[in-house]
Amino acid sequence: MNFKDLARILRISNLLIIIATQLLCWFFLIRPLSNFTATPLFLDFPHALLLSIATALIAGAGYIINDYFDVKIDAINRPNKSLIGKDINPRTAILFHTCCNVIGLAICAYLAYQLQIKSVLLLPVACTILLWFYSTHFKRQFIIGNVIVSLLTALSILILLTYEPAAWPLIKQPFLENAQGQIRLNPTWILMTYSGFAFLLNWIREIIKDLEDFKGDAEDGCITMPIKIGIQKTVWFVQGLLVLSIIALAFAVYELFLKSWIIPGIYMLAALILPLVYTLVKIHTSVRQEHFAKYSKMLKFIMIFGILTLVIFYFYQLAL
Repeated sequence: MNFKDLARILRISNLLIIIATQLLCWFFLIRPLSNFTATPLFLDFPHALLLSIATALIAGAGYIINDYFDVKIDAINRPNKSLIGKDINPRTAILFHTCCNVIGLAICAYLAYQLQIKSVLLLPVACTILLWFYSTHFKRQFIIGNVIVSLLTALSILILLTYEPAAWPLIKQPFLENAQGQIRLNPTWILMTYSGFAFLLNWIREIIKDLEDFKGDAEDGCITMPIKIGIQKTVWFVQGLLVLSIIALAFAVYELFLKSWIIPGIYMLAALILPLVYTLVKIHTSVRQEHFAKYSKMLKFIMIFGILTLVIFYFYQLAL
């Protein structure tokens, strides 16, 4: 096994996205909380970086254990991409899975110790357990597997609130007043909105991946949505979720245009809404595995573009 194989089984690009997403959310949404509370923030940059690395390591362990239990399925769906049992020894995979989990949880435990609130460690421990049982059991069940992965995606953002006690008293308030007496939308509400969209878009993507993996999942006895209700009805369900996403984003763009935030509105229209509309239209007639693979990859990029709206909004507001 070489470094390239290790990078592939860990999904290094996905882990870098997790780290970047958490750091962007910390910089643009958690850090500004100091303007609304007299309580010192725990998550400075070193702590935020450690938390993002820990989250990425736990996610990486999840990828490894998922591949470990998916050897039979991947041999059918992705015969040229399967690594465990070919380029990577199964025992080596389990060893790396264990190391990633231990290091990730150790970092979370260190942060909990620094914070002097041991209970915050419950969330990363729960996520680690969920990732294991997802791979061994829940992945093969109707709907629940997709929901668990999507929930874990949302929690990779919400964990920032868990490790920032200064934010806890502010969560109930949609608007906050800063030291200058200005009323601003609560950054924690924005963070929760982003995590909600992460859940929804990832749920769509997971169902599309089930459409892509239909053959291998059926051979392994999985009861995914396409197997349970059929490909056509699953596509309709995906389209329903896409319509819901498009309506919510269209409302946000409408509000931006009303406030004369033209550039952010155009960005959201071009980078988020139009690709979702394209997916909505094209997926209706898709039947081939490579078609669903393309839409799955497109959803991944849409999620990245969605996080980048934080940067667009921040610098546009500075320019006003």
